[in-house]
Amino acid sequence: MPDRASKPVHAFTGGFLGPGQTACRIRRIMALSGYPLRAGWPDARGRIAVWGRAAHAARGEWVSRNTGAALIRVEDAFLRSLFPGRAGEPPLGLLIDETGIHFDPSRPSDLETLLATHPFDDHALMERARLGMTRLKHGQFSKYAAHDPDLKAPAPGYVLVVDQVRGDASLRHGGLNGSLSKHLFQDMLVQAQLDFPGTRIVIRAHPENITGHRAGHFGPEHAQGNHITLLTKNVSAWELLEGALAVYTVSSQLGFEAIFAGHRPRVWGLPFYAGWGLSEDQTPHPRRGRRLTRAQLFAGAMLLYPRWYDPCRDRLCSFEDALNHLEALRRAWRDDRHGYTALDMRLWKRAHLQAFFGRWKPLRFASTPSNSQPNLIWGAAPHPPAPHVIRIEDGFLRSRGLGAALTPPLSLITDDLGLYFDPTGPSRLEALIAAPLPPGGAERASALRAQILAHRLSKYNLQATLPDLPKGHRILVPGQVEDDASIRLGTTRIRTNLDLLRVTRAQNPDAVILYKPHPDVEAGLRPGAVDLVQALRFADTVLHQTDPAQLLDHVQEVWTMTSTLGLEALLRNVPVTTHGAPFYAGWGLTRDLGAIPDRRRARPDLNAFIHATLIAYPRYCDPITRLPCAPEVAVELLASGQTNRPPYLRMLAKLQGALAAQAHLWRR
Repeated sequence: MPDRASKPVHAFTGGFLGPGQTACRIRRIMALSGYPLRAGWPDARGRIAVWGRAAHAARGEWVSRNTGAALIRVEDAFLRSLFPGRAGEPPLGLLIDETGIHFDPSRPSDLETLLATHPFDDHALMERARLGMTRLKHGQFSKYAAHDPDLKAPAPGYVLVVDQVRGDASLRHGGLNGSLSKHLFQDMLVQAQLDFPGTRIVIRAHPENITGHRAGHFGPEHAQGNHITLLTKNVSAWELLEGALAVYTVSSQLGFEAIFAGHRPRVWGLPFYAGWGLSEDQTPHPRRGRRLTRAQLFAGAMLLYPRWYDPCRDRLCSFEDALNHLEALRRAWRDDRHGYTALDMRLWKRAHLQAFFGRWKPLRFASTPSNSQPNLIWGAAPHPPAPHVIRIEDGFLRSRGLGAALTPPLSLITDDLGLYFDPTGPSRLEALIAAPLPPGGAERASALRAQILAHRLSKYNLQATLPDLPKGHRILVPGQVEDDASIRLGTTRIRTNLDLLRVTRAQNPDAVILYKPHPDVEAGLRPGAVDLVQALRFADTVLHQTDPAQLLDHVQEVWTMTSTLGLEALLRNVPVTTHGAPFYAGWGLTRDLGAIPDRRRARPDLNAFIHATLIAYPRYCDPITRLPCAPEVAVELLASGQTNRPPYLRMLAKLQGALAAQAHLWRR
């Protein structure tokens, strides 16, 4: 097979060669797929790229006919982005077809050939397809994922009629002999009423019609009181499908999604999903005689045909990785779309807070709470009365370096109920730990845990040489910052590092006790230092500047008040005894000697707990692309060391170290 990279692909439209974000993304995906784009005139051995059957594709088609160069048609993948392309957002994947295009049934496409000939007998592929279908439905992901979660679908029991935009290429080229009649939409509406007399009809407008980018075939004149309603709100497609008795479409992708929602859509055109025995087709297809299962259709159209792209890793990726990225992107959009007022935030934190929370609407930094938008508060800081407060804190996979040393975080948590380290009240983390796992959650958590262990990652990733350790049954006692809110709020009896050492030795007289001071305390930035002579009354050795990820591989237990090192121990199957009520205590995973809130009654397994704490609860931001990212990306960044800290923060951190006694000034 010839090397595609050695044969550039020629393009003749700005859609491929322009300077915009979308054009740059298209060029990058094509180059990674073996289709590097360039301008110029091809010869008979060359290749030409055109966008689907768009009007500008005629230029490339003419050049192809006159030079003999092969024609390649390109389109957006079926899981595209948050918003339609005309809103300016680049795609997450492309469909690159060397024989046709999926929406033109007049000739075979690569997708049609794939669906007609692939054996689909690989068990792993079919399992991926079944899980992919379930994840899309559970997460309510459609081609454009940014539906408004506050909007509800109409009451169930209606017939869903799906509109499309006028003049779309899928309609101009959607029949065996060319275009589909514009009257099909009116015929479809009439037939829906004949098939379901007296039943409510809901006409769903196309997303580009809703945003005002393009006109559809139905308008207000088609509405008839409560009998026929035109839905022009950005409601979840999956909620609409859930409440529908039947689905009528010409060739919309919503018909494709309807199949996975359990429908057998009635189809007036010949889209790529028609003719395989999964839809009621008005027009029989002369070539498509094979009968596919839903999983086989999904495997072909979503797993094998598209070229998926991960913008954070800048590489082609699997459908699952693309979905993970879109999930992170949509979560950030949903959380942040109304904007925030950030109260009394320290100056050095503002740039990365803006990166995390200000992508769609810039943060407003203030000292006075807002009554019209959520107010962000750092940690347990007090604040004036405000109607809507969201507390933020560092995540559990934070950075390569200390927060007290002004290292920006890769992850932050947001909590609208409380804070994970405050057991005096509920938190969003507690709710997530007690909730059922989403589809594929256990497998994803297990893989993430394996990734963390393989790279020996911890919260701060302060790599250091592991000293020789005394032999015996080793118990690690992690020191903490003694004025930390997790101790003030999460412990009752044991509240100092020295007391923790004392009680650990009293209950384990024959054990080898290893005391590891907190890195912020060792750096002189926070209180909690224990005099060495006092520490050695109870500990066998004091481990200064030791990498906890390495250390945990060589200990048999961890005893702690509320340290997040307890979480890292659980990841490594090291037994943990708690003397407070940290967020990981009370779920049946630890031995708890402190006062645990009675509300923690769920008994998740380790994978469920990891999913809640490392996937569902934190938000991650790629410091290079400044995009919301999946935890798997953050782990790779931590492992590779690509966690950029701005030069001005490095300089400020050095100054802070020199003036440690005045650290409160630099951390404002």
